[in-house]
Amino acid sequence: MKKLAWAARGMSVVSGAVLLGALMVPSAVADDGPGTADPSSSMAAGKKCGARDVSSAAPDYVNFPDGVIFRVASDAQGHAFLNDSRNPGVWINLGLLDNAPDCVIGTATSVTESNPGLLYITLLTRDGAQHQAVCTSDSTPFAPSTIVAACGTGFSPLPNTPVKR
Repeated sequence: MKKLAWAARGMSVVSGAVLLGALMVPSAVADDGPGTADPSSSMAAGKKCGARDVSSAAPDYVNFPDGVIFRVASDAQGHAFLNDSRNPGVWINLGLLDNAPDCVIGTATSVTESNPGLLYITLLTRDGAQHQAVCTSDSTPFAPSTIVAACGTGFSPLPNTPVKR
């Protein structure tokens, strides 16, 4: 019996070590590329900001073919990314835009049905502040080379956010 108890404890230790290793492995949403956080910031040091999040919007107007979807996702380090389904696999770091917030924990996305359409990207930060960018969406897919021109002034804080600490 002593041998079985020792073996059971050994398996528990090994299982715990494997689980801990799996939890410590960082995940990736996209290549950070240009526009990432300042290397001296806590985000660049790999500290987590909170939950990952994703939102999507699908335009339903003549200028877009069926099936176009805009997705915004945040990773555990607080970076936010945009994907235009017309550019499969390309996730654009929203840190490229002026005034992009740090430590994003929530995302919201909507699009108007006009020509050209407006894509609204709202990001919630860990301190409860909301920041919004309004981007012109047309027949040209969003890409890292076009996002700054499409989103003009970048992000602006939304005043009087009720969830702010």
